[in-house]
Amino acid sequence: MEHDVLSDVLGTIGLRGNRLSRTTLRRGRTATVPAGPCVLHLVELGTVRIAVPGDDASDLHKGDLVLLPHGHRHTLHAPDDASAVPETGARWLTGTLTFDAGLADQLLESLPPLLVLPASSDERRHWHEISHQLLALEITDPRPGGAAMVSRILDLLFIQVLRAWAAATPDRTGWLVAVMDPGIGRALTAIHRHHDRPWTVGELAALANLSRSTFAERFSALVGEPPGAYLINRRLDHATELLRRGNSPIATIATTVGYTSEAAFSRAFRRRFDTTPQRWRSGTSSARRDSR
Repeated sequence: MEHDVLSDVLGTIGLRGNRLSRTTLRRGRTATVPAGPCVLHLVELGTVRIAVPGDDASDLHKGDLVLLPHGHRHTLHAPDDASAVPETGARWLTGTLTFDAGLADQLLESLPPLLVLPASSDERRHWHEISHQLLALEITDPRPGGAAMVSRILDLLFIQVLRAWAAATPDRTGWLVAVMDPGIGRALTAIHRHHDRPWTVGELAALANLSRSTFAERFSALVGEPPGAYLINRRLDHATELLRRGNSPIATIATTVGYTSEAAFSRAFRRRFDTTPQRWRSGTSSARRDSR
């Protein structure tokens, strides 16, 4: 099975599911979650009203899954009404996820503060049930290897929420929606996997099975920038990874990311980052040393 661009990006950003906890809240009570990492809540019992400051509240029911990709401060409230479970009120599982700083921006920037995936969502219902059973078992009866299992399940739930959100409204725009588009997604995958290739708009349009003009218009509308600009930015993003990770000569990195000369690469890099590749590398190395 070939990797698609979303799989490649998820591998690059270092997605990791971390802590898992369970919270029980009596009727009429409110729990506040401070700002922090990306967080998932899976409702096990009762009704939970979740709210992010400045946004409308949403009611979650048993089996519903909610993702807060930006880790905003939020509240969870167990309504004090006749429909609530007596005494207990509500109960949910919470998992946190982390990413490598900076690399996840492209994926997360178009997402709203809060994404809800209802338990009733067609084929995803079984995913919810299985995931809940496995996570609940690790809470009540932890065993060796449990941390790794929890991490994988949280990763999978994160991806399921992203898929559902991107597919929910056809007229949405943004990088994630573009990845899910059959034609534009193929073009994005080609750019990400072979960004060193001198792609033309015509070649990318052929991969998307669209005319050149239709492809360029749709790509720009969904992604937010023309294909040529997107290709340049991905090359430079990859260059920063190579500069950060190793000591390869600048000329070698320039060739690796698709530039025919070190001078052309340095000019493009300076336009994007307002500094030279060498100075950027030196600054990154100094920051790593200072953090130790």
